[in-house]
Amino acid sequence: MSSPYDQEIEDLLELYQRQRAEAVETRRRINEVTGTAIAPRQTVKATVNAQGDVTAIEFPSGAYHRMPPKELSEVLLTTLRQARSKALEQVSELTTPALPPGVTIADLLQGRVDPSALLPETPGMPDQVRDYLDHGAPAGAGVQRPSGAGGSGV
Repeated sequence: MSSPYDQEIEDLLELYQRQRAEAVETRRRINEVTGTAIAPRQTVKATVNAQGDVTAIEFPSGAYHRMPPKELSEVLLTTLRQARSKALEQVSELTTPALPPGVTIADLLQGRVDPSALLPETPGMPDQVRDYLDHGAPAGAGVQRPSGAGGSGV
């Protein structure tokens, strides 16, 4: 005999599978992200990946030859920061729809949000399912709660 909650459980499993597939696709898209910035006078062009790792540094013109080392260093660092910022913007666009309102990926990466606050200790589910897990099937339903499905198991 089936449980009165079979459809709700199936719906929850389907939702989980859908969310998992979306997470896998988002991870794939994040892996493809790059951010590129070009310094004024095209002295430096820098490209970074989604993790901020430098993947390319180019010197599109010969302007860097006329720059003192300290100035070139500053331009290079500024350009790398801009490239990282562009990559982070793209990652943020990909991930923001999955985050709670008001939370950004930058908040998470910079430690301004406690990730455990985003996922409650007890997963969300309809009250009827929670009651079923905590107390078993309603009287007269003719369905036994599976072992290990919550509660004391007594």
